[in-house]
Amino acid sequence: MDQRVIPIQPSAPSRHRRRQAPKGRQVDAAALLDVRQLLGDLPRRRDLLIEHLHLLQDRYRQLSTAHLAALAQEMRMSQAEVYEVASFYHHFDVVRHDAHNGDGAAPQAPALTVRVCESLSCEMAGAGDLLERLPGLLGAEVRVVAAPCVGRCEQAPVAVVGQHPVARAGAGDVVAAVNAGRTQDTPGAYTGLAAYLRQGGYRVLKECVSGARSVEAVIQAMEDSGLRGLGGAGFPAGRKWRIVRDEPGPRLMAVNIDEGEPGTFKDRTYLERDPHRFLEGMLIAAWAAGIEAIYIYLRDEYHGCRELLAAELDRLMADPPMSGMPAIHLRRGAGAYICGEESAMIESIEGKRGMPRLRPPYVAQVGLFGRPTLEHNFETLYWVPEILRKGGDWFASHGRHGRKGLRSFSVSGRVNKPGVHLAPAGITIQELIDEYCDGMLPGHRFYAYLPGGASGGILPAAMNDIPLDFDTLQPYGCFIGSAAVIVLSDHDSASAAARNMMKFFKDESCGQCTPCRVGTAKALDLIQAPQWDIELLADLSAVMRDASICGLGQAAPNPVDCVIKYFPHEFNEPGAATS
Repeated sequence: MDQRVIPIQPSAPSRHRRRQAPKGRQVDAAALLDVRQLLGDLPRRRDLLIEHLHLLQDRYRQLSTAHLAALAQEMRMSQAEVYEVASFYHHFDVVRHDAHNGDGAAPQAPALTVRVCESLSCEMAGAGDLLERLPGLLGAEVRVVAAPCVGRCEQAPVAVVGQHPVARAGAGDVVAAVNAGRTQDTPGAYTGLAAYLRQGGYRVLKECVSGARSVEAVIQAMEDSGLRGLGGAGFPAGRKWRIVRDEPGPRLMAVNIDEGEPGTFKDRTYLERDPHRFLEGMLIAAWAAGIEAIYIYLRDEYHGCRELLAAELDRLMADPPMSGMPAIHLRRGAGAYICGEESAMIESIEGKRGMPRLRPPYVAQVGLFGRPTLEHNFETLYWVPEILRKGGDWFASHGRHGRKGLRSFSVSGRVNKPGVHLAPAGITIQELIDEYCDGMLPGHRFYAYLPGGASGGILPAAMNDIPLDFDTLQPYGCFIGSAAVIVLSDHDSASAAARNMMKFFKDESCGQCTPCRVGTAKALDLIQAPQWDIELLADLSAVMRDASICGLGQAAPNPVDCVIKYFPHEFNEPGAATS
């Protein structure tokens, strides 16, 4: 009998064996303590994710993956969800906590960041020279980066030292601001609550809530005025109130003060001067539409405005002008042009990446947190109290060349008097330059203009008699949008302007849809070539317009198409395309 001993093989480990630790990046105890101390008693709700990321960014000047993992655990979210939001926005600097520099040291956050605006108005005013000179003047501890439009085009060129904007910046001005430690933007003089009340402020709102004005009368006055959305879409304001009011409650309101369109700065200008006029208009709209809570989305570049608005909201809530005031939440953007699109803004308010939604359903039916939502631009609400005081016919009585209403034109570029100019709707560019901007700069001859910011197209000076208003520019391949007018002279070229705009669109595309993500990059490559492939650009433009999810991709071809149509000499002549 065989007495050999057969060794027993160890059993294979069970696939169901319990893990010693969760999958993925482990949460560092010190980082978790940092997050808990920073958040304190603040709620850990998903919609506050971006607000909490700002707290971390402001405190540590960067977002380490250790802190992101800790924040995910604290908010009971997956690390992937937190990381994808943090990495989506320009103003969050995500750094791997286990990454190292060449010398083995962990990367340190820059002591200070200086952002130089490279939008068209600032580029024409010398932003490129600033970007070249500042790194050598400020040293290695100060990070200098190019930034998209910061909403101060009338002050071009603009550099932002930390959170402090330096207007009409020369290199010496920026160095002086850095050396003096001027890194915070503070509000200037403005009409506060007490002064606004002395001027009769909130009287119209009180008439509404007391019953002296009926909802129907108020909405009818808005319809009679012809006021349309002044963020760019131009939807009639009174009709929008009716649509949302007819939806089942609870209803919410989202106010767009993201104002990221290059060339636009009217909302900031009005907010810095008279915040309560806007707040009264906002509360009247909320009353008329039966709104239960309001979310104000303010772009991150407007730091002084945020301080101002937060202080005035506190004063208003301490002595509310109406009973049953809706809750008002002030939310902070994080540097994403796409969040000017209404559904992308709503996604951002909910604490997500700012990616536009497919429609229908529209936000008036299914908007913020899945509820019917009244979405409005700042300036639209700013006009409400005055329209109701003076009557809808008063607003409609203004206008030129057969148009009705008033428009706030943000004018920048080669004019003597850039700024926000309140003018009749339908005014022509030539009238605007001559009557409101004191003409062109000395030594500059009017050459071309952008009637509606980056996405509104480019027209030659010869077409200076077109009324500037909704629906008047579409036959020429342009639109007025937010009425951001950038004036070019014979020192500039339309093709260079188109390249500036397309680079902006490429950088700001959210990447959700292929026609926009790939189309903007391909278009930029094509217009940087010595000779433009007109046939390929036309095909690309058609695909982007037809297949992009939102207005960014649909409107991005406008500047290029206009150059091809109205400025053929610029890309047909040898060397012109690289001027």
